[in-house]
Order: sequence, then C-alpha cells, then structure tokens
Amino acid sequence: MTEKYKLAQKDYEAGMKYKDIAAKYDVKLNTVKSWKSRYWNKGAPPKKSVHTKRKKVAHKVVDELVDNGDLTDKQKAFCLYYLQRFNATWAYMQAYGVNYGTANTNGPALLVNTGIQKQLTELKKSVADDLHLTVVDIAHEYAKQAFADMGDYVNFVTTDTPIWERLYRKNGPFIDNSGHYDYVEVTDPNTGEPAMHTKHEVRFKDQSMVDTSLISKVKTDKGEIDIELYDKQKALGALTKLLDEQKTTGSSNTVKIIRTDRRDKHGGDHN
Repeated sequence: MTEKYKLAQKDYEAGMKYKDIAAKYDVKLNTVKSWKSRYWNKGAPPKKSVHTKRKKVAHKVVDELVDNGDLTDKQKAFCLYYLQRFNATWAYMQAYGVNYGTANTNGPALLVNTGIQKQLTELKKSVADDLHLTVVDIAHEYAKQAFADMGDYVNFVTTDTPIWERLYRKNGPFIDNSGHYDYVEVTDPNTGEPAMHTKHEVRFKDQSMVDTSLISKVKTDKGEIDIELYDKQKALGALTKLLDEQKTTGSSNTVKIIRTDRRDKHGGDHN
C-alpha cells in the first residue's frame, strides 16, 4: 500500500490545508508538517486546482457515436466515459488505459478538442429529459463524489486452494513425536473431487491507477488499511439542492446531469 505521505502530497499540491490533510489521513498536524519538510518540495507553494468550464453534455446510446467518422474509437470511448461522471481525468484513464498522472494532463486537454466538444453538444441536443445544473466547480466536484465507485480503488479476489491433512504412515517424509507422517489432499465426499478452501481478499489498486481526490479518509487500524470515499448521498443531495436553485432562478448557464436511475458504470440507458 502506498505510504500516506505520498497520497497526502497530491492533496497538498492541490491546495488542501494542513489541518484538513491531518484529518483525512488520521494523523497529527505536526506529522503533516514533517511530511512537508522531509518529503515534499521545500518552499514550493501549493498548486491551485484549475478547472476548465464544463461543457453541456447529455446521455446517449452508443449507436450515436458509431456514425461519427471524425473521432477515433478511443475518443468515442472518452465521450461515453465522460458522460458517466463528468471527470475528464477518469474518462481518459478508462478509455486509454493510462495511469493517473498521464490522464490528469491529457484528459482536460482532450475535453477542449473541437471534435469532442461538437460530439458532446450533439449528444446533449438528442436528449430532452436530462436534468440541468449551474456550471460551477463545486457542482462538478459533487458530481465526481456522487458517482465514485469503490471498485475503482480495490479488486475483489476469490481463490480456491486444496485442503491438506496430516496422515501418519511408515516412511513418511516428515516426523514428529508421534512418528512419520505425510500430507494428503482431502477429498470432498459429495463430489469425489479435491476439497477446496475458498479465500476472499480485497486488494488495493496502485496509486497511479486511481483518482485520490475522491478519497475522504485513509487510516490504519491494527495493521489494516481503511479507505473511505466521500458520502454519495450527501453529494447527491447537494446536486439536488443546486438543481432546485436553478429551477427558481431560471439560469441558462447549465450542464446536463444524468439521472442516477438511468446511469450505470458502462453508461447504459435504463428506460
């Protein structure tokens, strides 16, 4: 698992305050200051996050993209992934299979590509029942939190291993106070096949493949690592509140936010 100070450095460079970093990683304030002096760039001011204006987007079936001969297959995939979370970095990672650092540079750049803008605009015009939300950075961040998926951070692994038992017998390769013995595979009496022990594991993905900005807290408890993402319900509630405000003000500066009951991880449309 990546050291906490390496994860925290991204938050520091994004402009997060010392006390907020300490709370997120469950450490003392002085520990964060020590990380800064020992590991991070000395004297370098925190880098401020730069957010490009969000384009108007809408949900559309994959067939709409097939007829577009101006975009590559990966650019089309980028459009679909972007519509899921409104996160150019994440969309670029999924479409191009690159690490977070590369995607964080190339994703926003691709988003302002004229061909990409045109395709997203056409997808927006093709759907009439999408919801509208004022384009503000905080709304974009809430959208990222609301649609974050724990599966992007961990792999769930199931392994089966044979069960062995100790069998005492003459000339066995092992010996203890009771005599010679060997190990033999246990047979399942119901199937006649080797009996198996099933083990379930959760394995963290490498830091280079995840968006650490969506991690709310990282802590260690008795040797075990605990990762928490931001509360989805709170983020969705914030988006709903912003939507209600737009209905009241009638603002025209909007961005499409897909209804959560019509969204899945692959961008499917549930009618």
